Amino acid sequence: MFESFELAAAAGTGGGSSIVSLVLPLVLMFAIFYFLLIRPQQKKQKNRNSMLGGLKKGDKVVTIGGLHGTIMEITDDIVVLRVNDVTKLTFDRGSISHATSSANDGEA
Repeated sequence: MFESFELAAAAGTGGGSSIVSLVLPLVLMFAIFYFLLIRPQQKKQKNRNSMLGGLKKGDKVVTIGGLHGTIMEITDDIVVLRVNDVTKLTFDRGSISHATSSANDGEA
């Protein structure tokens, strides 16, 4: 039994290589997480922010809840959507899921 402890102690004397063998898998895991999870999420958030920043009056949008409407008024944090000829609803700007078409698409 003592022989196995002596062999383990003798194998562990190469201190430099043991630290590298412990740190390298952690670095590789972080790199994999970065390229598979973090970076795509950052790109998606950047695209969403640019879409929300580019909204203007007359754009047709869909809210997170699935409501379709046309932007009648827009401020920094509030969007007023016209749902039909009479109904206007006020939403938070962040509740816009995506724009289906813009005001310039119908004019071309």
